Amino acid sequence: MKTKAVRVYEKMMEQDYCSQWLGINPVKLEEGHCVLQMTVRKEMLNGFLTLHGGIAYALADSALAFASNSYGRISPLINGNMAYAKSAKEGDVLIAEAKVISLGNKKADVDVTIYKQGEKEAYYFFRGTVYRTSKEHQV
Repeated sequence: MKTKAVRVYEKMMEQDYCSQWLGINPVKLEEGHCVLQMTVRKEMLNGFLTLHGGIAYALADSALAFASNSYGRISPLINGNMAYAKSAKEGDVLIAEAKVISLGNKKADVDVTIYKQGEKEAYYFFRGTVYRTSKEHQV
């Protein structure tokens, strides 16, 4: 039987056209924790031939969304900040790991670390806050 986190992920992905375009694949989906994988493609690069910052942000936002919504309540992002430590390049396989670090009735804070597969050094750091609505995902 599928966990709630997996069912929420599948339901969200049905209409999450940005995450579909990113080509993300789930590695781990559990309550409060999500690990995604994405390969950097040519159309994701900026003028310096590195991953566009907006794409890195979108990957982090997707990981955050699946982690924070995994409890079953619809939880949109209300604030997010990103730090860019290294630059990914075409062909790099990125791993985005999101962990809920603070869970309240109305808000939750989530940390996302993105690193290149096979490396331990982080490329991007993201911290976001979501508003936990009273609406439940229909899964």
